[in-house]
Amino acid sequence: MGLRDLASIVKAYDIRGVVPGQLDEGTAEAVGAAFAAFTGADTILTVHDMRTSSAPLAEAFGRGAASAGADVLAAGLGSTDMAYYGSGDLGIPGAMVTASHNPPQYNGIKLCRAGAKPIGIETGLAEIGELAGNGVPPAQAPGAITGLDLLPGYAAYLNKLVDLSAIRPLTVAVDAGNGMAGYTVPEVFAGLPVTLIPLYFELDGTFPNHEANPIDPGNLRDLQRAVRGHRADIGLAFDGDADRCFVVDERGEIVSPSALTALIAVRELAREPGATIIHNLITSRAVPEIIAERGGTPVRTRVGHSFIKAEMARTGAVFGGEHSGHFYFRDFWSADSGMLAALHVLAALGTDDKPLSVLLAEYSRYRASGEINSRVHDQAAVAAAVRKAFAGRPGVVTDELDGLTVSTRDWWFNLRPSNTEPLLRLNAEAGTGETMASVRDEVLMLVRGQSGGPRPS
Repeated sequence: MGLRDLASIVKAYDIRGVVPGQLDEGTAEAVGAAFAAFTGADTILTVHDMRTSSAPLAEAFGRGAASAGADVLAAGLGSTDMAYYGSGDLGIPGAMVTASHNPPQYNGIKLCRAGAKPIGIETGLAEIGELAGNGVPPAQAPGAITGLDLLPGYAAYLNKLVDLSAIRPLTVAVDAGNGMAGYTVPEVFAGLPVTLIPLYFELDGTFPNHEANPIDPGNLRDLQRAVRGHRADIGLAFDGDADRCFVVDERGEIVSPSALTALIAVRELAREPGATIIHNLITSRAVPEIIAERGGTPVRTRVGHSFIKAEMARTGAVFGGEHSGHFYFRDFWSADSGMLAALHVLAALGTDDKPLSVLLAEYSRYRASGEINSRVHDQAAVAAAVRKAFAGRPGVVTDELDGLTVSTRDWWFNLRPSNTEPLLRLNAEAGTGETMASVRDEVLMLVRGQSGGPRPS
């Protein structure tokens, strides 16, 4: 791929593609130079995950940034939230080489400004791609590249944010999915009254055991078995770059990220009464209800970290949660950290004598469908047909903050298009499983009928 042809790998939130066909060391070096030129920073940070291509790409990125005159602090192995910690703590722009949960042949580069402020397609990523494609002339005085160990400071900072000193002894199973949690969990948990049951802590970017994508229930089966087999109090699962966390309770049942959002929101509101909490429009209706009941201010946003982070900045929100297992904290530079979310859950569980399933019961008020994808020919036309089918029914309210949301007092659903595939994503929720199933099935019948027949994806 010529350097001028970067459009195919410059995505909404990062640079990502197949290695080496779309993303190679030459491209990474050009992006590093462009990043240094774009930010104008004296010093930048690089971090990389455990994929086989990640260290060479990070080194190339650093060489490019140094050639453009920036000093480079090369932190080596780390999680994405460790890169955010470094950017925030040091006050410098950062680059994280990772493809998160993508298959092994992929890799990518996440970029942020100083203070872990995100860079997306509308906030500089397009310009960086253009600069990289055109080439950045080398500086008269290249920068220096030096090594840096972020892990001890990262672990200490997280443990300062969440006090776990007084928790009861807990048995905790953790599935790292051969990703970066296998590197960070031992340091973060060191000294805690925790008996750790580790699964797949060996760093291996080929993901030999299962995909490092905990949003897929199939990838949680080993953790569920381990929790039941070891009679653990809780199970934690992280994705490849360890910025997302999913939880399994003591019964081996998967916990809804909405319940975790509500739990953490209640903890943050106890610390800061009246605070604003962000939730995206796919989270359970229980989340804004509980926030309001506890005296907080819930703010609803579109799906996606750029929208969450923008609303956190606008409102000064103390916390934000998404259905996808991303959790954002004002005290963590408004960035997301799966590890920090996990520590909040451990703190809540460890200071209560109830099992996790009972502790979370009050935060699980409704029955949800989970996200269901349907392949369609024309996303807009199908959504319009669904809107028409529900328009005018008694008590129905619609909005289009993100796709189509249709709601009543008893149920709601959201139908939103994928940005990258010809899919419509359905999420439905109701007070009972029967009502939820009825709403879900009616919408799917409309969607798949309009599309020429059933096309589940």
